[in-house]
Amino acid sequence: MRTEIHRIQAERSRSNVFADLGLPHPERELLKAKLTLEIYRLIRKRNLRQAKAGKILGVKQPHVSALMRNRAGSFSVERLMDFLTALGQDAEISIKPARERRGEVYVVGVRNHRPVLRDPTSQAVKLLAKRPLPQAPVS
Repeated sequence: MRTEIHRIQAERSRSNVFADLGLPHPERELLKAKLTLEIYRLIRKRNLRQAKAGKILGVKQPHVSALMRNRAGSFSVERLMDFLTALGQDAEISIKPARERRGEVYVVGVRNHRPVLRDPTSQAVKLLAKRPLPQAPVS
């Protein structure tokens, strides 16, 4: 039996797949994806069922299901930050002068009281989740 090898052409990302795909507002979409990932991690760490997470976030279970599949959809950055605060996290936006002509966006999650830097994008905004994760309620 002979196996055929097909080569595919790939190119390295510029660090923002949304920009690479030519989608509108790529910085915002990448930020939403990173915030959604933090929400996903918090829900998983607390072992919350989607219905319970929905009650905490103030949305219906299908919306939680979409978030758990990294589908921020029509949720704004502000609404995603509201979800983080509902999950017991502080969200901080700090603006400072950029080192380069164009600034960068960082999503920083705190694990065990030490910041963990996520991938930088662009714009001069830093989001910082500061509070340690509360324990999941025992049902």
